[in-house]
Amino acid sequence: MKQDLIIYTDGGAKGNPGPAAVGVLIVNTIGLEIFRESKRIGNATNNTAEYLAVLEALDWVVKNFQEETKSIKFLLDSNLVVNQLNGKFKIKKGHLRDLSLKIKNLEKLLGIKITYNFIPREKNKIADFLVNQSFK
Repeated sequence: MKQDLIIYTDGGAKGNPGPAAVGVLIVNTIGLEIFRESKRIGNATNNTAEYLAVLEALDWVVKNFQEETKSIKFLLDSNLVVNQLNGKFKIKKGHLRDLSLKIKNLEKLLGIKITYNFIPREKNKIADFLVNQSFK
């Protein structure tokens, strides 16, 4: 049975740029956890880490849960990334455009409704915790 997924993502860098990590939490609409990840990604900026968190989540869904997924609602605390992925803001940096293109290609591969939504940092505590856990 196909499920609607809610994906919380966060990315952060110590030093901006500096050592960076991503956090991903995937749940279904009744709150059942499907996947979580806390991962170092090398040196990056905060914005790059935010994009890589979204990419990491979509890549996991494509490889592990594609047939079971009906729609995806992303929740992240980066207003910039949300507005860029929704096409409201231009993506000026080439490396972020490249990451956005990879995300769009995975969206096409999934062929389902995917939305990107901004939430305050206080409502993204688990993904934020997963990022910070990577630095310990």
